[in-house]
Amino acid sequence: MRRADRLFEIVQLLRRARAPLTADAIAAELETSRRSVYRDIAALVAQRVPIRGEAGIGYVLDRGFDMPPLMLTSDEVEAVVLGAQWVVVHADDGLARAAADVLAKIAAVVPERLRAAIDEPAVITPPAWSERGDAGVDVARLRAWSLQGRKLRIAYADAGGAPSERTIWPFLVGYMDGKRVLIGWCELRAGFRMFRTDRLARVDFLDERYPERRAVLRRRWLTMMAERRAAAQKAGSTAPA
Repeated sequence: MRRADRLFEIVQLLRRARAPLTADAIAAELETSRRSVYRDIAALVAQRVPIRGEAGIGYVLDRGFDMPPLMLTSDEVEAVVLGAQWVVVHADDGLARAAADVLAKIAAVVPERLRAAIDEPAVITPPAWSERGDAGVDVARLRAWSLQGRKLRIAYADAGGAPSERTIWPFLVGYMDGKRVLIGWCELRAGFRMFRTDRLARVDFLDERYPERRAVLRRRWLTMMAERRAAAQKAGSTAPA
């Protein structure tokens, strides 16, 4: 790997990291030596890249730092194209338009040698085979209320058709191949629940903000789901042959 590429990859690693990265971790990721990492970090700091480091803890990149948009590899362009294709097919109209706009912006700035990966991509996602049953649900507004941490009052029918009315604290909208789901804390059940958007008979968008931080709810839900997966895998591994 050329040194210029390695410097860029170090910035990318620090940008993606959720915690400080040690020199050993960076060296292992880039398949280089710790001494090379020290030199590269020093070179980046000399170029005024806002990297902070502390002995025994690791390096962090200050928030807000950005890199020029043209530094994309062919694989990165294809990843964006594949993701945008999926969003156009499966997400709500607002996100679908945004995905098309992203592709247009990338096509306008990438070098000519990468244009074929956008105009004639080698990746594809299957088309939607059936109409969704949630056409009357404003999914874009559900996303907005999730980001703003505002409550919803919903009328919902479960898999058996039993109706209920609930007040929920939404924090995620899940986009799946066959359906969309709203994920939130349900006041009625005092727990996390997933609601299929095609079973929402009514949605009232309330101005009231819920008392918990959205990021905290998201982390708690992700932790709960990870624990459930781990328990299921453990049960599967101990099942008799």
